[in-house]
Amino acid sequence: MKELKFSAEEKFIGKRLDIFLQSMLEEMSRAGVQKLIEDGLVKVNGKDIKKAGTKLKGNEIVEVKIPEEEVPELKPENIPIDIVYEDEYIAVINKTSNMTVHPAQNIYTGTLVNALLYHFKSLSNINEDNIRPGIVHRLDKDTSGLIIIAKTNEAHEKLVEMFQSKNMKKTYIAICKGNFSQKSGRIENLIGRDPYERKRMAVVEINGKPAITNYEVIDEVQDFSLMKVNIETGRTHQIRVHMKFLNHPILGDSTYGSPSKLAERQMLHAYMLEFIHPVTKESIKVKGKLPGDFENIIKKLRFNREKITEIGEK
Repeated sequence: MKELKFSAEEKFIGKRLDIFLQSMLEEMSRAGVQKLIEDGLVKVNGKDIKKAGTKLKGNEIVEVKIPEEEVPELKPENIPIDIVYEDEYIAVINKTSNMTVHPAQNIYTGTLVNALLYHFKSLSNINEDNIRPGIVHRLDKDTSGLIIIAKTNEAHEKLVEMFQSKNMKKTYIAICKGNFSQKSGRIENLIGRDPYERKRMAVVEINGKPAITNYEVIDEVQDFSLMKVNIETGRTHQIRVHMKFLNHPILGDSTYGSPSKLAERQMLHAYMLEFIHPVTKESIKVKGKLPGDFENIIKKLRFNREKITEIGEK
């Protein structure tokens, strides 16, 4: 049983208990929070509360117990994947959007891991939770593009070291709203949980982790910019948070910007990876083909498509 404790500060006066807890508990649905309350697993100032609609008075301590989730056996699924590089140690997959990388929060089917289990005979197994075979890093569900998979434990350990020591160059393509006054720049600050909306990340002054993003406008039209973005760190939602910080949110990003009629998801694609192979020491450079929805918007907004093709060619 996992036990958590939160402080409901004065700014939460009048908020429903279930809404407060949902903002504190990452990725848990409101229905899930309400069930915790109904099952007697929530206390406010030491008293059992079983009504989800209980209004907070401010400056209270909210305690919650979360039962350990039973993890079902992961099953291979014949889901098509785009393998852009593969050898006996690693593989690089061009992930589609609308695909979760690994199981979590009652999602145990349709993930990239389910597909990997079908397509590869061996995957690294050093992740302690046993639900992320082969997974070294991740992409958001609706971010498309390149992700490296470890097929052996040796490769996995060395890849982790490479990410930590910044010996992995990751280049993204993004379409952002508006036109930038500075056509290139470097953002270096802290990213942590948004204190007002726990499911989001934000640039913060304290209780955050260092985040570094380098950006360059490679083409622009009225009201939109086509961006090349390199990240030196891999914080949750890093590029999305930093573009919001610059007041140029990514097109289609309803979490850090606003919904768009042009795009049904954030227009962010992990386009290119450059690294030294963790085992063979070979120099590797791979590009991930842009998905159809990205190509359609580039065409619709009349960006110069060749600007993307030129990336990494010099």
